[in-house]
Amino acid sequence: MILAILVGIYCPTKIIAQKVISPQSHGWGIYVGTHKLTEKFNLMTEYQWRRADGFKSWQQSLLRFGLEYNVSPNVSVMAGYAWIKTFPYGEQPILHEFDENRIFEQVNLKSKIGNIEVQHRYRLEQRFMEQYVKDASNNIVQADPVFRNRLRYRAMALIPLSRKELTDHTLFMNVNDEVFLGFGSGIGKNIMDQNRFIAALGWRFDKNFNVQVGYLNQFVVKTDGLKMERNHTLWLSTTYNLDFTKK
Repeated sequence: MILAILVGIYCPTKIIAQKVISPQSHGWGIYVGTHKLTEKFNLMTEYQWRRADGFKSWQQSLLRFGLEYNVSPNVSVMAGYAWIKTFPYGEQPILHEFDENRIFEQVNLKSKIGNIEVQHRYRLEQRFMEQYVKDASNNIVQADPVFRNRLRYRAMALIPLSRKELTDHTLFMNVNDEVFLGFGSGIGKNIMDQNRFIAALGWRFDKNFNVQVGYLNQFVVKTDGLKMERNHTLWLSTTYNLDFTKK
């Protein structure tokens, strides 16, 4: 009986002790543009320059395109493609840099609470990822690619600060949180993949152009369920939209 109690105390402690959270400092530079094609359709373009150790070395490079359809002024749907290259970085580096090809579908809902614009974004991703392993001679070799599904949900609030409403030449705050959940085969030992919290100050020049500077807290859970990252990130974002319907 005593032995069973000791084993019960020791085993959970050992499991907890095996979890390693690595704090790191990163920097991300982001460009997003939602370009009007017709009254109903937009072309979304996005590039993210993700750097590790401040801005010293690569974390990831991400390029994304999407075709958006405006169901109503407050509801839109989108489908698109993203290419991502991930590099070894930090205290828990991957074996080898790898490419990922990703297809995504999303729904975005907008509403207002007083003078605050609230958005809820639901995104489904199908991820086709290169994979590298060590062979019997301890050499790093490319293995069969893996496929993973992921669901993302982001809640965002845009809060005007210098004016009552978020209009041209307004200082505003962007506060949002996004959770990433894996499902299906190939997700490893965890469903939770990431969580990202962002708090940023922005300046809206007009409805098509704004810049934002803020803090991103990126919490990453690796597929083994034991290694994790807490990435403190300087977040720099520019939005610039074009209207191709104007002659």
